[in-house]
Amino acid sequence: MTVFSNDRVVPIILSDPLSEYTRMLDAGELRPDDHQRKIILQLQKLNDDLIGYEERASKKEGLLSRWFGKANQDVFPKGLYVHGDVGRGKSMIMDLFFESAPVQSKRRVHFHAFMLEIHRAMHDWRYMDKVSRKKTHGTDADDPIPPLADKIAKSSLLLCFDEFQVSDVTDAMILGRLFSALFDLGVIMVLTSNRPPDDLYIGGLNRELFVPTIDMINERLEVASLNGPTDYRLERMKGIKVYYHPLSDEATKSLSKAFWQMTDHEVADRSKVGPQELEVQGRTIHVPVADKGVAVFSFKKLCGAALGAADYLEIAWHYHTVIMVGIPCLGPENRNEAKRFVTFIDVLYENNVKFLCCAAVAPNDLYEEGHGHFEFQRTVSRLIEMQSQEYLAKGHAV
Repeated sequence: MTVFSNDRVVPIILSDPLSEYTRMLDAGELRPDDHQRKIILQLQKLNDDLIGYEERASKKEGLLSRWFGKANQDVFPKGLYVHGDVGRGKSMIMDLFFESAPVQSKRRVHFHAFMLEIHRAMHDWRYMDKVSRKKTHGTDADDPIPPLADKIAKSSLLLCFDEFQVSDVTDAMILGRLFSALFDLGVIMVLTSNRPPDDLYIGGLNRELFVPTIDMINERLEVASLNGPTDYRLERMKGIKVYYHPLSDEATKSLSKAFWQMTDHEVADRSKVGPQELEVQGRTIHVPVADKGVAVFSFKKLCGAALGAADYLEIAWHYHTVIMVGIPCLGPENRNEAKRFVTFIDVLYENNVKFLCCAAVAPNDLYEEGHGHFEFQRTVSRLIEMQSQEYLAKGHAV
């Protein structure tokens, strides 16, 4: 069971959500939005409630309170569940809160990635003999949920989940017990979702078994709606061409301009925009430039390297828009790169990730011959569809 090790500890940044939000407004990085401000004020209250909470929880009395949490829920700051339509700023606001939250042991994670870790940890636990469990985790119990929750609580007292949703019956059955254990241990949660709690797993198999979990979320978290009239993601895309060819300095400059427009840095300070890194199964994916859910890659780095579906999924979960530069003509000599490109586009398409690029030729001419040419036609069709207004208007479906 390797999830949530202490190497995920994040240093505290001295600020607070409201101050940072105000700074971004003053810098022209954001526009005034009363709906967003309402959520910021709620997160500011949670930020204030968290001051000193980690120290209190680490003391003996605090630990006793956490272990017997059901009778002491009032001593825990109440987390927040923010739901609303796509493009309203949920993830951005949660990031502001997370970066400044006065808690050392905290983690922000895409919910899909979190559940993959949970399933992997539970699998490892079940295939570990009792002696090894006792030696490694201090218990030989058959049920992995309590020790898993304890491990999470010890490394991440604050959990921020982006894109929370439930679509799988196995996840639905796990979440109730896991969340209950985490809440009882004093873990504070902030979640963003496109659905209100009462609409989670709607129409799902045996949904009635998940209803108590919905009730628990409504009870243990403040629930707030962020449904302003403006879809900022779609609005930022206005006037932006998404597929450029042939390769040229002009195409590269146009994509650069699009990046700054989509990240609200046309007039704001760009000095804070830089590289990022993603962790995937022990590997690190270097993202050359990224900000506010928009990432820039070269074809060579993503499709010329030995990457696969798991790497591309992490990118699709983490970024709502991907810009790729330098897509060449493909043929028999680079069929491996073409195969990876097919996988990459499939992953982006299935998760409604917006895709901007510059290529040597039009989609129909990208891969005219070679092994896998027939299968590549699906990629051509998807590249064309991903330029449509209908596709661009879709939410980040992860």
